[in-house]
Amino acid sequence: MPDFDDKLYTAQQVREQDYSAIHEFDIAGYTLMKRAGQAIVNAGRERFPAAGHWLVMCGPGNNGGDGYVAAKLAVEAGVEVSVCSLVAAARLKGDAALALADWQAAGGTILPWPLPDGVKIDLALDALLGTGIDREVSGQYRQAIEFLNGLDCATLAVDIPSGLNADSGCVMGCAVRAQSTVTFVGRKRGMYTADGADYCGDIIFDDLSIPPACAAGITAPGTLAAAGFLNGRLPARKRNSHKGSYAQVLAVGGIAGMSGAIRLCGEAALRSGAGRVTLATDPLHAALVNVGRPELLVRAIDGRGDLLPLLGAEQILAVGPGLGCSAWSSSLFEACLAADGPLVLDADGLNLLAQQGTSVARKNWILTPHPAEAARLLACKTAAVQRDRVSAAQAIASRYGACVVLKGCGTVIASPGGAYAICPLGNPGMATAGSGDVLTGIIAALLGQGLSCREAAIAGVVAHAQAGDFAAQVVGETALLAADIIEQLPRVWLAVQKCQAARG
Repeated sequence: MPDFDDKLYTAQQVREQDYSAIHEFDIAGYTLMKRAGQAIVNAGRERFPAAGHWLVMCGPGNNGGDGYVAAKLAVEAGVEVSVCSLVAAARLKGDAALALADWQAAGGTILPWPLPDGVKIDLALDALLGTGIDREVSGQYRQAIEFLNGLDCATLAVDIPSGLNADSGCVMGCAVRAQSTVTFVGRKRGMYTADGADYCGDIIFDDLSIPPACAAGITAPGTLAAAGFLNGRLPARKRNSHKGSYAQVLAVGGIAGMSGAIRLCGEAALRSGAGRVTLATDPLHAALVNVGRPELLVRAIDGRGDLLPLLGAEQILAVGPGLGCSAWSSSLFEACLAADGPLVLDADGLNLLAQQGTSVARKNWILTPHPAEAARLLACKTAAVQRDRVSAAQAIASRYGACVVLKGCGTVIASPGGAYAICPLGNPGMATAGSGDVLTGIIAALLGQGLSCREAAIAGVVAHAQAGDFAAQVVGETALLAADIIEQLPRVWLAVQKCQAARG
C-alpha cells in the first residue's frame, strides 16, 4: 500500500540534505542557489503576473543570496527590481557574496535600509532571515518585517517567512505575513502547523533537483497528511456482506445536558462506514437522543453495571463526548479503559485520564486532545504545548503508548515510536462546538474497518478536514456547524470510492 509522498523535516534535517547534495553528490552550492532563484522568479511571475516592480529585501546568509539571484533573474525576465539589504556587503560570505557580486556585475544596485521614499513596489520578496531563527526578532529586522507587513501589495517569502520558526511554526516575536512562500530542498514542518498557515500563505515547494538519496540518512521525518492519503486505505466492500461485517461502534458519553455531543459522534461514525452504532448515554435523554437519526441505537446507562454487558472485544469504543467528570462519568470511563477492544478517547475522557497520571497502560487506543487537554495530560501550560506542537504530541504518545491526535491548526498525529504526520487541510470555521465529537466518530468507524491506529487517526483527520472545507464552501466559515461537517462526509467517501473504482 503506498504511503505519503511528501515528507516533513526540521530545519536541521533540511540543512543535512543540503550538505549531502553539495559534499556527497558534488552539486555546487551556488548551483543550488541559482536553482532557488529561478524557482522564486517562476513563482513570482506565475502567482503575481501584474506585478511589474519588485522589491527584494535581503538579509545575511544564503537566504539573502537567494534574493540577489532572484533579483538578477527577474531583471533578465523584464521585471523592474529594487534591492534593499540590511547587512553590509563586506559581511556576506560564500555563495551569498558571490550572488551579490553577480547582481552588481549585472548593473544592480543596493538600496540602504530604511528604504528611501518613492520606491515603486507591486510585489515584495522577503529574503531576510530564512530558517535559522531561534529567538525573537528585534532591531532593524523587526522594523523591516513590520514594513513588509504594512505594504499594500503582496509579499512572496523565500524559503520561509522571516520570523517564523521552521520547526515549531511559532512566530518569534513578529513574522512576515506572506501571500505565498517558495520553499526548497525539504518541506519544513513548522510551515504546516501552529502559526505557519497564517503566515506562509500558498506554499510552493521545489526540491532543487537534488537526488532523493540526500535524505536517505535522515531519521524520523514527518509526513504531510494530504487528501491523497485516503485513496486505497479503505477496503472495498463485498456485495455479500451485512451490518455485522463492518465497524461496530459503542459511543459512551452524553451526561445530562450534553446529549448533542454523543449524538454527533454517533452520526459521524454512521456516515463513515460503521455498520452499527450504539450510544451508551444518560437515561435522562436516552429516549430522545436519536430523534431525527433513528439508525442510531441507544442504551440508557445508569452506571457501570448497565455498561459492562455492552463491552465486547468486537466493539470499537468511542469514549468522552459529553461524558462529564461526575461519579457516573468516572465509573463508565474506568469500565471502558479496562475493556479489551480498540478505544478512541476524547474530551472529558481525556480529562479523566489526566487525573490518573501516567500509570495507565493500554494498547490499541487513540487519544484526540485539543491543546488544553494535551496540557493536562502533560501537566504543563497550554502555551507550552503550542510552542512545539509536534514534540507535545510525541510526548503524549510516548507517555501513554497511544496514537495521539493533537487538534488545532495543522493537526499533528503522533505514534508511540515518534513518527508524526501533520494535516494541512481544514479551516477556522471548524473551530466550533461539536467538531471534535464528529472527529471521534469518524476515527472510531475507520478503526473498525481494518485500519491500524495510525492509519485510522490520519485518515480520520484528513476526512474530517476535507468535509470541513467542503462545508465552508457551502455555508462559509462563520456559519459553519459541526453537523455541516457530517453532511459533507458522503462527498468525501464518494470521492474515495470513485478513486478506488478508477484504479480497478
